Amino acid sequence: MGRVSGKVAIVTGGAMGMGKAHSETLAAEGATVFVTDIDETAGNAVVEGIRASGGKAEFIKHDAASEAAWNAVAATVKEKAGRLDVLVNNAGILILKPAHETEPDEWDKVFNVNVKGVYLGIRACVPLMKDSGGGSIVNISSIYGIVGAPMAGAYIASKGAVRLMTKSCAVDLIEHGIRVNSIHPGVIDTPMTKDLLHSDTETRTAIMGATLFDRPCKPEEVSQAVLFLASDDASFVHGSELVVDGGYTCN
Repeated sequence: MGRVSGKVAIVTGGAMGMGKAHSETLAAEGATVFVTDIDETAGNAVVEGIRASGGKAEFIKHDAASEAAWNAVAATVKEKAGRLDVLVNNAGILILKPAHETEPDEWDKVFNVNVKGVYLGIRACVPLMKDSGGGSIVNISSIYGIVGAPMAGAYIASKGAVRLMTKSCAVDLIEHGIRVNSIHPGVIDTPMTKDLLHSDTETRTAIMGATLFDRPCKPEEVSQAVLFLASDDASFVHGSELVVDGGYTCN
Protein backbone atom coordinates (compact mmCIF):
# COMPACT_ATOMS: atom_id res chain seq x y z
CA MET A 1 0.00 0.00 0.00
CA GLY A 2 1.02 3.61 -0.48
CA ARG A 3 2.95 3.15 -3.73
CA VAL A 4 1.93 6.63 -4.92
CA SER A 5 1.46 8.21 -1.51
CA GLY A 6 1.72 12.00 -1.65
CA LYS A 7 1.44 12.17 -5.43
CA VAL A 8 -1.20 14.21 -7.28
CA ALA A 9 -2.79 12.61 -10.33
CA ILE A 10 -5.20 13.48 -13.13
CA VAL A 11 -7.22 10.67 -14.73
CA THR A 12 -9.24 11.63 -17.81
CA GLY A 13 -12.36 9.70 -18.69
CA GLY A 14 -12.46 8.71 -15.05
CA ALA A 15 -16.21 8.34 -14.64
CA MET A 16 -16.51 4.73 -15.77
CA GLY A 17 -14.74 1.66 -17.08
CA MET A 18 -10.97 1.72 -17.03
CA GLY A 19 -10.82 5.36 -15.95
CA LYS A 20 -12.91 4.62 -12.86
CA ALA A 21 -10.65 1.68 -11.99
CA HIS A 22 -7.49 3.76 -12.53
CA SER A 23 -8.83 6.53 -10.29
CA GLU A 24 -9.81 4.13 -7.53
CA THR A 25 -6.51 2.23 -7.67
CA LEU A 26 -4.34 5.35 -7.52
CA ALA A 27 -6.40 6.79 -4.67
CA ALA A 28 -6.24 3.51 -2.74
CA GLU A 29 -2.45 3.64 -3.05
CA GLY A 30 -2.26 7.15 -1.57
CA ALA A 31 -2.57 9.60 -4.47
CA THR A 32 -4.83 12.63 -4.55
CA VAL A 33 -6.80 12.01 -7.75
CA PHE A 34 -8.51 14.58 -9.95
CA VAL A 35 -11.14 12.62 -11.84
CA THR A 36 -12.15 14.33 -15.08
CA ASP A 37 -14.97 13.44 -17.45
CA ILE A 38 -17.83 14.93 -19.46
CA ASP A 39 -20.25 12.83 -17.36
CA GLU A 40 -20.65 14.93 -14.24
CA THR A 41 -23.05 12.59 -12.42
CA ALA A 42 -20.94 9.45 -12.87
CA GLY A 43 -17.71 11.35 -12.19
CA ASN A 44 -18.97 12.69 -8.89
CA ALA A 45 -20.12 9.19 -7.95
CA VAL A 46 -16.58 7.89 -8.46
CA VAL A 47 -15.20 10.66 -6.25
CA GLU A 48 -17.77 9.98 -3.54
CA GLY A 49 -16.84 6.30 -3.60
CA ILE A 50 -13.14 7.09 -3.27
CA ARG A 51 -13.77 9.43 -0.35
CA ALA A 52 -16.03 6.89 1.35
CA SER A 53 -13.10 4.46 1.22
CA GLY A 54 -10.78 6.99 2.83
CA GLY A 55 -9.13 8.28 -0.33
CA LYS A 56 -8.66 11.79 -1.66
CA ALA A 57 -10.33 12.84 -4.90
CA GLU A 58 -11.91 15.79 -6.70
CA PHE A 59 -14.08 15.85 -9.80
CA ILE A 60 -13.63 18.27 -12.71
CA LYS A 61 -16.08 18.34 -15.59
CA HIS A 62 -13.90 18.14 -18.67
CA ASP A 63 -14.06 17.74 -22.43
CA ALA A 64 -10.67 16.20 -23.24
CA ALA A 65 -10.85 17.51 -26.82
CA SER A 66 -11.06 21.16 -25.67
CA GLU A 67 -7.95 23.30 -25.18
CA ALA A 68 -9.83 25.72 -22.92
CA ALA A 69 -11.10 22.84 -20.79
CA TRP A 70 -7.58 21.43 -20.43
CA ASN A 71 -6.23 24.82 -19.38
CA ALA A 72 -8.99 25.04 -16.78
CA VAL A 73 -8.12 21.55 -15.46
CA ALA A 74 -4.44 22.43 -15.10
CA ALA A 75 -5.32 25.71 -13.36
CA THR A 76 -7.68 23.94 -10.95
CA VAL A 77 -5.10 21.31 -10.04
CA LYS A 78 -2.48 23.99 -9.47
CA GLU A 79 -4.84 26.00 -7.29
CA LYS A 80 -6.10 23.06 -5.19
CA ALA A 81 -3.04 20.81 -5.01
CA GLY A 82 -0.10 23.02 -5.98
CA ARG A 83 1.58 20.30 -8.00
CA LEU A 84 1.07 17.46 -10.49
CA ASP A 85 2.95 14.17 -10.51
CA VAL A 86 0.86 11.82 -12.66
CA LEU A 87 -1.21 12.35 -15.81
CA VAL A 88 -3.25 9.40 -17.08
CA ASN A 89 -4.60 10.17 -20.54
CA ASN A 90 -7.38 7.60 -20.52
CA ALA A 91 -10.36 9.29 -22.24
CA GLY A 92 -11.23 7.67 -25.55
CA ILE A 93 -14.05 6.81 -27.91
CA LEU A 94 -14.66 4.02 -30.42
CA ILE A 95 -16.54 3.97 -33.72
CA LEU A 96 -17.03 0.53 -35.26
CA LYS A 97 -16.50 1.11 -38.96
CA PRO A 98 -13.75 0.34 -41.48
CA ALA A 99 -11.82 3.41 -42.59
CA HIS A 100 -13.38 3.48 -46.06
CA GLU A 101 -16.88 3.66 -44.57
CA THR A 102 -16.06 6.23 -41.89
CA GLU A 103 -17.42 9.71 -42.47
CA PRO A 104 -14.95 12.62 -42.18
CA ASP A 105 -16.80 14.04 -39.17
CA GLU A 106 -16.67 10.62 -37.46
CA TRP A 107 -12.94 10.38 -38.15
CA ASP A 108 -12.40 13.85 -36.70
CA LYS A 109 -14.48 13.03 -33.62
CA VAL A 110 -12.33 9.99 -32.83
CA PHE A 111 -9.07 11.83 -33.40
CA ASN A 112 -10.17 14.89 -31.44
CA VAL A 113 -10.68 12.80 -28.32
CA ASN A 114 -8.16 9.98 -28.73
CA VAL A 115 -5.22 11.92 -30.17
CA LYS A 116 -5.78 15.65 -29.80
CA GLY A 117 -7.02 15.07 -26.25
CA VAL A 118 -3.73 13.38 -25.34
CA TYR A 119 -1.69 16.13 -27.01
CA LEU A 120 -3.67 18.89 -25.27
CA GLY A 121 -3.30 17.13 -21.93
CA ILE A 122 0.46 16.90 -22.28
CA ARG A 123 0.66 20.51 -23.47
CA ALA A 124 -1.40 21.79 -20.53
CA CYS A 125 0.15 19.64 -17.81
CA VAL A 126 3.86 19.57 -18.61
CA PRO A 127 4.48 23.09 -17.21
CA LEU A 128 2.93 22.05 -13.89
CA MET A 129 4.97 18.84 -13.87
CA LYS A 130 8.14 20.82 -14.55
CA ASP A 131 7.37 23.03 -11.56
CA SER A 132 6.79 19.88 -9.50
CA GLY A 133 10.23 18.51 -10.36
CA GLY A 134 9.12 15.83 -12.80
CA GLY A 135 6.39 13.25 -13.10
CA SER A 136 4.88 10.39 -15.04
CA ILE A 137 2.58 10.57 -18.06
CA VAL A 138 0.67 7.39 -18.86
CA ASN A 139 -1.08 7.34 -22.22
CA ILE A 140 -3.73 4.66 -22.67
CA SER A 141 -3.37 3.30 -26.20
CA SER A 142 -4.57 -0.18 -27.19
CA ILE A 143 -3.47 -3.44 -28.75
CA TYR A 144 -5.02 -1.79 -31.82
CA GLY A 145 -2.19 0.70 -31.68
CA ILE A 146 0.09 -2.28 -32.41
CA VAL A 147 -1.92 -4.65 -34.63
CA GLY A 148 -4.77 -4.29 -37.08
CA ALA A 149 -8.34 -5.53 -36.75
CA PRO A 150 -11.56 -5.26 -38.74
CA MET A 151 -14.22 -2.58 -38.33
CA ALA A 152 -12.23 0.05 -36.39
CA GLY A 153 -10.22 2.11 -38.87
CA ALA A 154 -10.32 5.49 -37.11
CA TYR A 155 -9.82 3.96 -33.67
CA ILE A 156 -6.81 1.90 -34.75
CA ALA A 157 -5.22 4.87 -36.50
CA SER A 158 -5.76 7.04 -33.42
CA LYS A 159 -4.27 4.51 -31.02
CA GLY A 160 -1.25 4.05 -33.29
CA ALA A 161 -0.76 7.81 -33.17
CA VAL A 162 -0.86 7.74 -29.36
CA ARG A 163 1.77 5.01 -29.35
CA LEU A 164 4.29 7.07 -31.33
CA MET A 165 3.35 10.40 -29.73
CA THR A 166 4.33 8.75 -26.46
CA LYS A 167 7.80 7.94 -27.76
CA SER A 168 8.27 11.41 -29.20
CA CYS A 169 7.33 13.05 -25.91
CA ALA A 170 9.57 10.62 -24.02
CA VAL A 171 12.53 11.93 -26.00
CA ASP A 172 11.56 15.56 -25.47
CA LEU A 173 10.68 15.41 -21.77
CA ILE A 174 13.45 13.28 -20.28
CA GLU A 175 15.50 16.39 -19.51
CA HIS A 176 12.68 17.59 -17.26
CA GLY A 177 12.43 14.34 -15.31
CA ILE A 178 9.08 13.47 -16.87
CA ARG A 179 8.63 9.83 -17.83
CA VAL A 180 6.20 9.04 -20.64
CA ASN A 181 4.89 5.56 -21.39
CA SER A 182 1.92 3.95 -23.13
CA ILE A 183 -0.30 1.09 -22.02
CA HIS A 184 -1.88 -1.21 -24.59
CA PRO A 185 -4.87 -3.06 -23.16
CA GLY A 186 -6.45 -5.95 -24.98
CA VAL A 187 -10.15 -6.71 -24.91
CA ILE A 188 -11.54 -5.12 -21.73
CA ASP A 189 -14.91 -5.76 -20.15
CA THR A 190 -16.15 -2.17 -19.79
CA PRO A 191 -19.35 -0.26 -20.57
CA MET A 192 -17.88 0.54 -24.02
CA THR A 193 -17.62 -3.17 -24.91
CA LYS A 194 -20.39 -4.77 -22.85
CA ASP A 195 -22.88 -4.98 -25.72
CA LEU A 196 -20.32 -6.85 -27.81
CA LEU A 197 -18.90 -9.14 -25.14
CA HIS A 198 -22.23 -10.10 -23.65
CA SER A 199 -24.18 -10.72 -26.83
CA ASP A 200 -24.17 -13.88 -28.94
CA THR A 201 -21.30 -16.37 -28.88
CA GLU A 202 -20.22 -15.59 -32.45
CA THR A 203 -19.82 -11.87 -31.72
CA ARG A 204 -17.97 -12.52 -28.45
CA THR A 205 -15.58 -14.93 -30.18
CA ALA A 206 -14.87 -12.40 -32.91
CA ILE A 207 -14.17 -9.61 -30.40
CA MET A 208 -11.95 -11.80 -28.21
CA GLY A 209 -9.92 -12.64 -31.32
CA ALA A 210 -6.50 -14.07 -30.56
CA THR A 211 -6.71 -13.56 -26.77
CA LEU A 212 -5.12 -16.62 -25.16
CA PHE A 213 -7.03 -16.26 -21.91
CA ASP A 214 -10.61 -17.51 -22.11
CA ARG A 215 -11.98 -14.22 -20.81
CA PRO A 216 -11.67 -10.47 -21.36
CA CYS A 217 -9.41 -8.35 -19.18
CA LYS A 218 -10.82 -6.69 -16.08
CA PRO A 219 -10.32 -2.89 -15.86
CA GLU A 220 -8.52 -3.37 -12.54
CA GLU A 221 -5.87 -5.50 -14.24
CA VAL A 222 -4.98 -2.58 -16.50
CA SER A 223 -5.02 -0.27 -13.47
CA GLN A 224 -2.19 -2.26 -11.91
CA ALA A 225 -0.07 -1.38 -14.95
CA VAL A 226 -1.08 2.28 -14.56
CA LEU A 227 -0.09 2.13 -10.90
CA PHE A 228 3.31 0.66 -11.74
CA LEU A 229 4.10 3.36 -14.31
CA ALA A 230 2.82 6.10 -12.00
CA SER A 231 4.95 4.89 -9.10
CA ASP A 232 8.66 5.21 -8.42
CA ASP A 233 8.93 1.45 -9.04
CA ALA A 234 9.04 2.39 -12.74
CA SER A 235 11.84 4.92 -12.30
CA PHE A 236 13.79 3.57 -15.33
CA VAL A 237 10.81 2.78 -17.55
CA HIS A 238 10.54 5.44 -20.24
CA GLY A 239 9.11 5.56 -23.77
CA SER A 240 7.90 1.98 -23.41
CA GLU A 241 4.81 0.03 -24.46
CA LEU A 242 3.30 -1.95 -21.63
CA VAL A 243 0.96 -4.53 -23.16
CA VAL A 244 -1.87 -5.95 -21.03
CA ASP A 245 -3.70 -8.17 -23.48
CA GLY A 246 -3.89 -11.77 -22.27
CA GLY A 247 -1.54 -12.86 -25.04
CA TYR A 248 -3.52 -11.34 -27.93
CA THR A 249 -0.56 -9.78 -29.73
CA CYS A 250 1.79 -12.74 -29.24
CA ASN A 251 -0.54 -15.24 -30.89
